[in-house]
Amino acid sequence: QPYSSVQNAFYALTNHYRHKEGRLVIAESTGLPIIDAQGKLLKWRGVDRDITARKHYEDALIESEKRTRLIIETTLNAIIIMDSYGIITDWNQRAEKMFGWTRQEAIGRNMAELIVPERFRKLVHQELSHFLITGSSRAIDQLTEQIALRRNGTEFPVELSIAPLKIGNAYEFSGFVHDISSRKAAERQIREAQVNLAIAQNEMKIAQQIQTSLFPAKPIISPYFEVTGFCLPATQIGGDYFDYFYRDEQHLDMVIADVSGHAVGPALLMVAARSAIRTQATWLGSPAQTLDVLNNFLYEDLYNADHFITLFYLQYYTTTQTLSYANAGHPPPLLYQKCNFSCKELDADGLIIGIRQNINFEEKKITLCAGDCLLIYTDGLTESQNPTGEQFGIDRLKTLFEKYADQKPGFIVDTLIQHLKDFCQSDLFYDDITVMVFKRS
Repeated sequence: QPYSSVQNAFYALTNHYRHKEGRLVIAESTGLPIIDAQGKLLKWRGVDRDITARKHYEDALIESEKRTRLIIETTLNAIIIMDSYGIITDWNQRAEKMFGWTRQEAIGRNMAELIVPERFRKLVHQELSHFLITGSSRAIDQLTEQIALRRNGTEFPVELSIAPLKIGNAYEFSGFVHDISSRKAAERQIREAQVNLAIAQNEMKIAQQIQTSLFPAKPIISPYFEVTGFCLPATQIGGDYFDYFYRDEQHLDMVIADVSGHAVGPALLMVAARSAIRTQATWLGSPAQTLDVLNNFLYEDLYNADHFITLFYLQYYTTTQTLSYANAGHPPPLLYQKCNFSCKELDADGLIIGIRQNINFEEKKITLCAGDCLLIYTDGLTESQNPTGEQFGIDRLKTLFEKYADQKPGFIVDTLIQHLKDFCQSDLFYDDITVMVFKRS
């Protein structure tokens, strides 16, 4: 024994023993020497107390405290512990990085004076005092958004949660601070994007209204024929255009066009094409001549903008009931002939407008009989798809047109559009859909 030659008493000496069953026993020993009159050590008298369970508990508590400290130091939130007076008693590594103060510098400082902007400090002190008196507060035990202050004087938004813990007659407060600067910046960008989107949508709506105002305001109905048209705008402004007007007392001109693309550019090109067509209408000209003038007039604008126009031009001579027409790469109109109850396509050779200058456009003529009906459309009609990807298609269009060709033009237009919506299971379309119907009385 190390104390066998020492005559001083010892207290709470920890010893480790092995029980006969093999398990470890930890004992706390106290020893008192017994000495004779001559000062000679006779023997020791002592007590051993089994503290195995206590030692296990203490070791577990130490490990728990280590784990707790590890969690505190590795969390993404800044953790600040303060007493009832607002004095900081603990400050983790995240708080060091977030605010710029080291743990040694922060501990012992007043929390409000250290990380709260000066204009808010009085309110913080009032809230703390109010809680200590009443036990309630708008900021304590709540998740709130606040403005915090870094060491360098910069301010930033944080999400703050303060949890009170009563110890005896005093309180300890644990503050959990999360930097939300990135989230706030993202929210600001989203709000700005939403505002810009709303502005763009409003401008797009205005552009659609202007575009629609350029179409004929009402059908033309005479004792000899009736013509009407309709454009179903896409979600974006596009380049569809249709028109009908008297060139003179005996000639009715009809035109349908589609500028490639869906944006402001194609819409502006459509307006330019309309202006050129209306200007050309003041001169005497056939459909082929009109297309030739229009192509040369718009070539530079279309070439530089990397766009093109498909266009079908028709001219009805009311005296002879003759229909002349020329095509610039547009889907051929459908002619329903009352005499044989059949439907045929009208087509003529001609390149799309904007590819090259000085194009020779073929012009054809046909005489219309009473009851003949003409359907003119853009490819948005036949190329629209249902949810499975199937296109409306020319065959379906022909079948429906033959079925309703005996009806009035307005009824035919409305019916075709409704069939299209039913087929696509939607009222909104990516491409403009334009339909024009001419019928000889």
